Parts: sequence; C-alpha cells; structure tokens
Amino acid sequence: MLPRPDLCGKRGLDLLRDPLLNKGTAFTERERDVLGLRGLLPPRVHTLDEQVERVLATVRDKPSDLERYIYLTSLQDRNEVLFYKLLGDNLDELMPIVYTPTVGQACQRYSQIFRRARGVFVSPADRGRIREVLRNWPHHDVRIIVVTDGERILGLGDLGANGMGIPIGKLALYTACAGIHPRWCLPITIDAGTNNQALHDDPMYMGAKAPRLRGAPYDELVDELMSAAQELYPDVVLQLEDFGNANAFRLLHAYRDRTCVFDDDIQGTAAVALAGIYSSLRETGGKLAEQRFLFMGAGEAGIGIGDLIVDALVSGGMALAEARRRCWFFDSRGLVVRDREGLVAHKVPFAHDHPPERDFLAAVEALRPNAIIGVSATPRVFTEPVVRAMARLNQRPIIFALSNPTSKAECTAEEAYGWSDGRALYASGSPFAPVTLNGRRFVPGQGNNAYIFPGVGLGLICAGATRVTDEMFAASARTLASMVTAEDLAMGRIYPDLARVREISAAIAIAVAEVVFARGLTRRARPADLAADVHATMFDPRYEEYL
Repeated sequence: MLPRPDLCGKRGLDLLRDPLLNKGTAFTERERDVLGLRGLLPPRVHTLDEQVERVLATVRDKPSDLERYIYLTSLQDRNEVLFYKLLGDNLDELMPIVYTPTVGQACQRYSQIFRRARGVFVSPADRGRIREVLRNWPHHDVRIIVVTDGERILGLGDLGANGMGIPIGKLALYTACAGIHPRWCLPITIDAGTNNQALHDDPMYMGAKAPRLRGAPYDELVDELMSAAQELYPDVVLQLEDFGNANAFRLLHAYRDRTCVFDDDIQGTAAVALAGIYSSLRETGGKLAEQRFLFMGAGEAGIGIGDLIVDALVSGGMALAEARRRCWFFDSRGLVVRDREGLVAHKVPFAHDHPPERDFLAAVEALRPNAIIGVSATPRVFTEPVVRAMARLNQRPIIFALSNPTSKAECTAEEAYGWSDGRALYASGSPFAPVTLNGRRFVPGQGNNAYIFPGVGLGLICAGATRVTDEMFAASARTLASMVTAEDLAMGRIYPDLARVREISAAIAIAVAEVVFARGLTRRARPADLAADVHATMFDPRYEEYL
C-alpha cells in the first residue's frame, strides 16, 4: 500500500518547507486556518492544474535547458506532487531536461549549481559508520536506491561527486514513469575521489580532491554500504549506475546472488536494445536467429546487450557458442578477436577467430552485419560510408546510435535516414527531432532506458523480490516490444509513444513480478490479482486533503 500523508505535527512554515507535504497555493481556506498558514501564502487558492499551467509557462520562459533543469530541481525541492504532476503530464518535453541529455551538463556543473541537499554522499571518511550516515536520511521505508561512484557518467567520464545528478534524475523517472512513491527513493553517491584533473583544479568542486580509491579499500567501502543498506532497508532494490567498466561488471557479479541488485547500464540498456531489435524484425521479416550484430564499443552497455541477445538465442534452441558468434565487438583497438593479447574478462566470450580489423568500415564489409549498435560514446563513428555500406548489405539496415548524451551519438537520425535513402531502422539513446525525407516523415525511436528500469523496479518492489535475474530483463524486452503498434512502426518508431510510459511500466512490472513468483525469488505469496496490486502500488501525483 502507498504511504499516507502524515503531517507529524507540522504546521506553518515547517509544513511549507516539506516537499512531500507542501501544496503551496493549493492549501484550502480551512487548511490555511487550522494549519497556521493564513498570511503565509497569497490569498487565492489554486487547483493543481492551475499550478501546473503556471510553472510550465515559467519553465518554457527560461533561456536555456540548464536553467530549466535548475528551476525544475528547485520545484522538486519544494513541492514534489506539483513536480511529478508537471513531469508526468509533459514527459516528452521535460524528460530531456530532467534526465539525458541535460542532466549531463548539470553533472558537469553540479558544484556550481548546487542548491540543496538531495540524497546521501558516502566517502572513505565514513568507513565504520555508514549505517549512521544512512540513518540521517529522513525517510526510513526506502524501497529503491540508485547508487553511483561517478566514474563513468553517461559518455562524459569521471565526474566524481558531481555525478549525484544521475541517481537523483533516475529516481525522478522511477516516480514519473512507474509511480514509485518519492518517499521510497534514495539517491546515493560514493565519493571515492576522482582522477579528473580538471575537478582537482576547480576551486568550486565539492567532492574529495583525491585520486580514485582502488583495490581492497574501495571494495570494503562498497561492501559496508551494501550491508548497511540491506540492514536498514530489508526490502530495498539496489540499482548500480554509471560505475566504470571494471567495477561495474565486478560489483554486479559479486552482489547479484546476495541481494536484490542490478546494473541499469548493463541490464537495462540490454533490455531496451533487445526490445528495439524485436520491433525492427517485425519490419524486416527476419528472425533473431538469422541476425548478425556488430557493436561499436565493448563496455558495460555493449556486453550487456550481447549477453541478453545470447540468452534469447539460447532460449530459442541455439548452442551457446553459435549464439555468441552472432555478436561481434569493435573497441578502441579494433575488432575484438581471439588472438588479441590483454583482453579483459568481459570481452573474452565475444572474442572470435577472425583477422584483426582496425577500421570499422572494413569490419562492416567483412562481417556483413544486419545491425550495428553504437555504445561507444564516440560521436559520428557511424559515418556516411558505414551507413551506406549497411544499406547496400541490407534492405532494412538496423542502426542503433545509443550513446548519451546527444553530442556522443554515433550518428544523427537525419544522417541515418538520409544516407540509407530512408530505409534504416534507427534508434538513438538521446532524443532526435522527426526527419522529413522525400515527403515522408520519420519519427526516430529513442532507446531510452526509462522504458525499462522504472517498470523493473516497480515489479521487484511489488513482488518483494530477493534477487534480480536476466530472465526478468528478457521478459521486460518482450513486453516492451509487444506494446509497439503498427502505427508506431509506420512512422519509423520502433518504441511506443513515451506518453504511454506508465502503462508500459505497469505491464513490465507485472511481467517481472510473474518471473519473481514463478522462480520463488520472494518470501511473499502471489496476490490473486497481480495487475490490480501493481496498479494500487503506483503513486498518483495529486494533493491529499489534510483535514
């Protein structure tokens, strides 16, 4: 059940300063009299819809997206119901402000634009007392934590403590997209230092000006945090976000069999990409087992997608070795091949026998892939010759430029459609505007993880899951793909309209919860009406009557 509002004796300015209780000018006449608010607010009582109209006009009047981000952050800090009503009603317009791409710029400037604490910072100085640090968070019924160490923020690299904008933004989407109550959400940043010299030289930087913690001291800090979170919040779901490649894979494997944890960069990205592939195959008429995939980038996102594709192929009856040979990777050193020296562990399963290739176009010509998937954070590497080669090799080439933010995309929507004569099945990580080509209007699909992770989190919470498995992400991918309509595909969009995201999240939550109950990964009994239980759990941003 959702938490009910509890004023805890608050009145007057204390009530107005609590973002979960504050209604601003929507407090009724009687509430103003009884709760000591008379004279502290302008005389007119407004409805929530009127407040939304006013703040939306203010957002649109701001001179830049960063200023819009700052304004929305301040709104969230003073009135969460109004913030989530505004965001939910205008998701297409405001998601790029609250999250990617603007959140990347906000993280780069986080120390300069910081206004008010939101979330918990943990540093090596807190060793031995992290439980006490977490107890300082005012809400004790935490159900979901997003945690980062700031080492690999989007495609921007090591931003240290400035990475706090990422867990804050992710949790805002959990609430807006899946109705997870804001009281249940806790953003955490591990300030383990930074190797970004620009931050060391910045007098305004708010994090520790120390080299990044490595080895046993780092692992001990993370382990204490994980243990403290599980002790204080027994039903918590932990999402790892924007860790560096070495730590991301290692931490996921270390904790996935011990607690309810997943890594959105690895597993969430994989699910949204696989859903896009399923949708694309509806247009090409092909089968997953017939496809060959070439990835630009072999980090968390790419390997995660490859692993989930392999799981899907194996589930369909293909041998593991053959399934892996359907996925090829190209990184900063060229094509990932078996005889390359110094391969890191997560690339080894996808290192195949092949002559080395240092040029991506040459790799495309040699391997003849049906799909190229960009997860490299290297802009414009899907060049005109590459896209034209894909269009020559495939009637409907699948081209996913998934790197964030927009400035890191491997190619733009206009380039993909233009260079393929309108035949590309295109998706990007950040939004691109519709493209008109030869009289046809294309609406590019955005392979946004917001289609996946909010619903996954909601399903895990509703089912009381004790573990997270790849099967749940496979179920999420199938569910998302099933919600793409013929009308979506006709306009070139391989994902559903983002305006349907709460409906999508509820469907994914049900699919995830079904896996949880089927595999016995919970101590709860399955409710008689699982769908009703999921919908009843979802937070609806509206004002409660306090009197």
